[in-house]
Amino acid sequence: MVERSSLPLRRALSEDVPRLEALIARSARVLCAVDYTTEQIEAALTGAFGVDSQLIEDGTYFVVESGGRLVACGGWSFRKTLFGGDAAAVRDAGVLDPATEAAKIRAFFVDPDHSRQGLGRKILERCEREARERGYRRFELMATRSGERLYRRCGYVAAEPIDYELRVGLTIDFVPMAKRASSAGPSRGQPEGETVKA
Repeated sequence: MVERSSLPLRRALSEDVPRLEALIARSARVLCAVDYTTEQIEAALTGAFGVDSQLIEDGTYFVVESGGRLVACGGWSFRKTLFGGDAAAVRDAGVLDPATEAAKIRAFFVDPDHSRQGLGRKILERCEREARERGYRRFELMATRSGERLYRRCGYVAAEPIDYELRVGLTIDFVPMAKRASSAGPSRGQPEGETVKA
């Protein structure tokens, strides 16, 4: 039996978008349920959680596939948008300056049947390495409560949670997190968090 953490990683393609949308929905509805209400999750799936096609176009989004099914995804960005899919209201495609700004770790989701198998960590290692190669010395992200657990184990430091408005009268709390590229890479030998979103 193949270890899930050894499954191959590849860059996402535009034709992956429908399967990415299905993966994100599966991940959020099952793995985020311990931290958020069904109403919050469903509202987040209309914008805060979702596919950012800019990442795919930039070649900085990755997927893991098993048996013809996408089971994990995540990426990094040299653009200013910190989180949110194509439907998110506030987006900024401006390019970050690696000398003064942090690369963004973005949109990590793991299939519930493949959680806690090192797939999120595998993608994170690839993202951090590529961002360092592009000259970035800091990483930033916006984590879900469930994703926060993985990122903490990988050296990210949390700031105060924020309340993000999903619609009038409904918010969801996310956790801004950051890490210096000079820090040690993702720790090994510890179980992975259940789901990640950035």
